[in-house]
Amino acid sequence: LCASRRRQFDIWWTMSACRSHAAAMAEAALGLGTNLGDREAALAQAVDLLAAMPGIELASVSNLYSSAPWGVTDQPDFLNLCVLIETGLGPLQLLHACKAMEAELGRQERLRWGPREMDVDVLLMQGVTLDTETLAIPHPRMAERRFVLEPLAEIAPDWALEDGTVTSKSAALKKKAADQMCVLDEAATRRFASLRSA
Repeated sequence: LCASRRRQFDIWWTMSACRSHAAAMAEAALGLGTNLGDREAALAQAVDLLAAMPGIELASVSNLYSSAPWGVTDQPDFLNLCVLIETGLGPLQLLHACKAMEAELGRQERLRWGPREMDVDVLLMQGVTLDTETLAIPHPRMAERRFVLEPLAEIAPDWALEDGTVTSKSAALKKKAADQMCVLDEAATRRFASLRSA
C-alpha cells in the first residue's frame, strides 16, 4: 500500500476518533469475506486493521468458513468470518470505516456480487435499526446467508433478531438451504491465526 494512502487513512481515522471519543461504546457485528489473492492473509490484515483503529475495540473473532459465491457463481469460493467490536462510532462513521478499510486492502469495484479482494459489511449494531439508501441495519440479506449466520452464531449466539436469535436463525437456514455450501475451514482458520500472531 502506498504511503500517501496510509497517511490519508490515518488522518481520517484520527479525526473520526476525536469526534466520537465522548460517545458511548456500542457493540456491533461485522462480516468480512474475500475470494481473491491470499485470502487468509487478507482477512488477517483486515482484522489487525480493525484492532488498531481508534474508536474500535475488537471483542471476538469467529473461525473461517469456506462458502460458495453468492449471486454470481462463476468465481472462486470465498473465505468468510465475523467479528464483534465495541465502538464509539456512529453507524455511518462505522460504514465509512469499513469502506476505507476495503480500499486500503485493494478493493476494486466490479459487478455486484462479483469477486472481491475484501468485503466488509455492517451486520448489526446495538440499539440501532436503520433503513436508508446508504446503510441498513440489521443487514437486509444476512438472514439468507449461511456464510454470515454460521460464523456469527459462534460469537453472538443470543443476539436477538426480529423473529429469533442468531443461533435459531442459523439452525433454521442450515436446514432450509442445505445446498448453500458453507463449511468451517479449520486449515484456513489455523493459518489465519498464525498470520495474525506473526
